[in-house]
This record gives sequence, structure tokens and C-alpha cells, in this order.
Amino acid sequence: MSTHNGIYPWQQDNWRQLHAYIEQQRIPQALLFSGAAGQGKRHLAECYTRTLLCHKPLADANACGHCVGCKLFAAQTHPDFLTIEPDEPGKAIGIDKIRQLIVKLALKPQYDDAYRVVIIQSADALNTASANAFLKCLEEPTERTCLLLISEQPSRLPATIRSRCQKIDCATPAHELAMTWLQQQGAGEQAELLLTLAQGSPLLAKHYAEQNMILLRQQYFEAWLQIAQGKENLLAVAELWQKQEKIDLAVVLRWMASWVVDIVKYAYRAESPAIANPDLKNALQALAERLELKRLYRFYDNVLTTKSQLNTQLNKQLMLEQLLISWSQLNRQ
Repeated sequence: MSTHNGIYPWQQDNWRQLHAYIEQQRIPQALLFSGAAGQGKRHLAECYTRTLLCHKPLADANACGHCVGCKLFAAQTHPDFLTIEPDEPGKAIGIDKIRQLIVKLALKPQYDDAYRVVIIQSADALNTASANAFLKCLEEPTERTCLLLISEQPSRLPATIRSRCQKIDCATPAHELAMTWLQQQGAGEQAELLLTLAQGSPLLAKHYAEQNMILLRQQYFEAWLQIAQGKENLLAVAELWQKQEKIDLAVVLRWMASWVVDIVKYAYRAESPAIANPDLKNALQALAERLELKRLYRFYDNVLTTKSQLNTQLNKQLMLEQLLISWSQLNRQ
């Protein structure tokens, strides 16, 4: 559930910052919305966009919802609203998209009493060529145009681009606020675990609930344990994981990394609040009692390396096979 002005409860500070830009009539040419997945960055950017495209915004900086601009935006046909994003998740934003954008920005906005807004989703997916081309948009701003960059990894953006953007930091909300919102969405008794799995991101936790992610994660964990016990064909598991579509491999590898971290914590007798997978306690404790920590650290490095290479041209199934082979070998010595 969003608040009355359309934003989520944990975005109030961000909205105040955006409201101030509008109230002072000092609209930044470029804004960088950054933060982890599941914070609602795109949603916040679109709420701001609605106001900029509105012909008669309200006193509290909300869009009126009734003017031509609002109706066109709601119908996703507004001529002064453009989006740039990768053709597929994990792919780069190529230079052709930026060249097309530059051509469009050379024209004046269609409406004289509102702004033109461009949302660049996954801005960190700009490759070297497209980032250099996009820099020209920032260096030579066009009339009444606002560029909204959205990124989960802003450090991957060139410093020349970051330095030309005002920052909107979409931080992870306080635990109690996120829990209250999740329970209002019907997450029930699983809200705490869902939020933990989502690393505190409420929208991601809600998505996990809708996708029955706790059960799916349990199935992946059991397969991982079966490989450790030599009871599962790891090549078949790698093929299955690589072909499935419900869960991104990055999520699976993040789970795996958290399992390893918890094994290490159990080995050092860590307190319960520090554990990321409390529902898997017994199995993880058993692994902690028999695995050699030095070799476990090396496996953890392998998991992180594999995760970092997912968006490269390397064969994902082969990468998974090598990772699961090393996990199997770790458990046999």
C-alpha cells in the first residue's frame, strides 16, 4: 500500500527532497536514484515524473490526475516521457539507444507548460560507448528536460556522469517500518524471513512472497546438500539451475553465499541475530562442524567470482558446474 501521494511509506524523506525542487522551481537537469533492488526507485521516479508532466500540479507537488498530461502519462502515451533500458535484463544499453535519444532531445518538448522527462532504467548498464554519448546530454542540456537515472550500482557509472547528477539515495527502510508494510500486504508469519532473504528490501520481499520463494529456496538448498553428500548428479543440477526461469542465477548465488557465511558464523558460535538463514540452522550447523574453514573461504570467493561473471559472455552452465564441483570436492575432504 502506498501513501496518499502515491509513494511508499519509507520514501517520505526522498519525496520531501523532490518536493523542494518543484516548490523552489529549481528542477535539476539530472537526478540519480540509487539503492538496492526492491526499494521502489522506479516508482519514486515515476511519481516525480507525473508531477513534472502535469499541467496543473497541486500545492503539495502531487500531480492533479485530470489534465491532459496526467491522462497521457496514465495511458503510457505521453510524447514528452521517454524511457531507456536494456533490451534484456543483464544486457548493456547500447550506443544506438543513446543516439536515438539525442535526436529526440534536439526537438522541443510537445507541451510548453511542462517538462520532458527521460528515465534511464539500470543506468549502470551503459557501456563505455553509450556512456560517453550520454555524457553529451548532460554537458549540453536541452530545454525543460529532466534526466532520471536509476541504478542499483551507481559506482559502475563513470564519475563524469555521477558528478553531473543530483543524488536521491533510496536507502533500505527501518526494519519495523518494512515489517509493518509487509504484514499489511498479507505476508503473515513469513514476513520476517522474507524480509531477511530480501536483505531488508520490502518490495523484493513482497515479490518473494508472491513467487513462493521460500519453498523454491528450500528446494535449491536441499539439492545443494545432496551434492555435498554425493547423492545428486551435480551436472544435472547445474543444467536445471541454468535453464530455469523463475529465479535469476544471481539470486541463487546470493543465497549460496549467505549459506556459506552462516556456516562460518556457526563455526565461530555466532549469535542468532547475525544469522541470515535461521530456518536452515540444523543443516548449516552440521556443515560447520565438519568443513575446513580455509577451504570454505576459498569456495566463498568462488561463489562471489561466479556471481560477478554472470553478465559476461562466459558459459553460465559451465560456470555453475565448476562451482558445484568445487563444493562437492570440499565436502569429500
